[in-house]
Order: sequence, then C-alpha cells, then structure tokens
Amino acid sequence: MPKKIDPAVRSQAVRLVTEHRSAYSTERAVHGQVAESLGVSRESVRRWVSQHDVDTGVVAGVTSDDREELRRLRAANKRLREVNEGPQSATCCYLGELEHPHR
Repeated sequence: MPKKIDPAVRSQAVRLVTEHRSAYSTERAVHGQVAESLGVSRESVRRWVSQHDVDTGVVAGVTSDDREELRRLRAANKRLREVNEGPQSATCCYLGELEHPHR
C-alpha cells in the first residue's frame, strides 16, 4: 500500500515548484531539488505538480474533483449491481424449476 503523505507536504512541494520553476533549466531539475529538500520521491512531486496543473486548468485532464466523483459513482454502481444480482439469480432458479418440475 502506498505511503500516505501529509497534505501540507504536498501543497508545500507544489508551491515550491511553481515558485522556483524559472530558476531551473528543466522541470525534472526543479522536481528533483524540491523532492530532495522535502524527503519525498521526485516522481511524487512530479505527479502532485501535474495534478495541480490539471486542477487549476493549466493543462487539460481529469480534475481531482471529477476523479473523486467517478470513484463515488463507480462504488454506488457496484452496490446497485450487487443488490440487483440477488433477485435475478433467485428468479432464474425459480423459473428453471417451473420448466422442469420433475427433477
């Protein structure tokens, strides 16, 4: 299971990257420096900044709010499917007995 990072660390990483982008030649360099200073992985910083860019509309993609809504809807859909499967399987068994009463 992934390690949970304090949301304050995430927001600090994003803030540091956005503030210091112009001081570095590449995004990779700024991500690496911020990651090292905060004690997290460069990839984590890259993903947090990338999601922040999507959430703020800088880059196209699925926002955090949309992703959470999809997760909630999929869970609700799964629960509804499970609720509907019970009566359907019982109906199929009952109909099967009616077609072949002498089994």
